[in-house]
Amino acid sequence: MLCFGLSWAGAAAKQAAEPTPTSAPVPNGAFITVTYIEPINVRTGPSSYDYPVIGTIPVGGTAPAIGRSPAGEWVQIEFPSGPRGVGWVYAANVSLTANALLPVVEPPPTAVPAVTPTANPTFVAALRPAPTSTRLPTFTAPPPLQIPTFVNSGGKAASQGFQPGWVIAGLALVGLIGFTFASLHRR
Repeated sequence: MLCFGLSWAGAAAKQAAEPTPTSAPVPNGAFITVTYIEPINVRTGPSSYDYPVIGTIPVGGTAPAIGRSPAGEWVQIEFPSGPRGVGWVYAANVSLTANALLPVVEPPPTAVPAVTPTANPTFVAALRPAPTSTRLPTFTAPPPLQIPTFVNSGGKAASQGFQPGWVIAGLALVGLIGFTFASLHRR
């Protein structure tokens, strides 16, 4: 219970420390009201990636609306702690007062990084392959292909050599005799 009380007090102190927009009247009378379930970010321009966060607006908070982005996805508001006293909020997280027609406002330029990353020339030179000082090999045609031919070394004709057909016929005859003998022996 004590831990809950401290975290609530810390959250309340944090919310109180963050700047909130004023509710001074605007010539066109347009206001935004935060309808998102959490406090929303206020940025220096209309993009979550290109512009930094400069503050937040709590749930239910209001601010005078000044303009909208060309696509209508972002709303420019009066925000005293922002550059030139303005900030940008995402339109899907807020509701705009009825009958409010906001002028299109061109977004500010994106921030340029202070230091442009460059490659160290020493490291780049170390990673380059050294040129070869020898010539590349040239193509040399292989020698002509020679297909070997086989000759009968015994000088005998093929019909005079060993005949495997006679062995097969002899084994078949022995098998037939064995089958006949087994059939007669069973009766």
